[in-house]
Amino acid sequence: MTQITLAVSGSISAYKAADITSRLKKENFDVAVLMTQAATEFITPLTLQVLSQKPVGLDIMQEPDPSKVNHIAIAKESDLFLLAPATANTIAKLANGLADNMVTATALALPIQTKKIL
Repeated sequence: MTQITLAVSGSISAYKAADITSRLKKENFDVAVLMTQAATEFITPLTLQVLSQKPVGLDIMQEPDPSKVNHIAIAKESDLFLLAPATANTIAKLANGLADNMVTATALALPIQTKKIL
């Protein structure tokens, strides 16, 4: 099954992540959702957790499995990385190599062959 990582950054458009997640799941994709802290001001992680049927990645320091680094594992498992919405702040962080949240740390750890939509 294709693993899609949906990264949600903080914008009023973040509410669309629920529809994106729902549509991807209906097409039988495995969806992992990551959010910036700012995104949680526009849509709750619980909404996306229910739709994706997986815990939402929020905190880069939270490591649920001590045998692996969470953002690295997610990056390695991703077949497609989709940043939606792609805020100017998050794009600037990625362009400058700043990995201060779950979204940017995972994006910067993606293998070169992973498809990315930003």
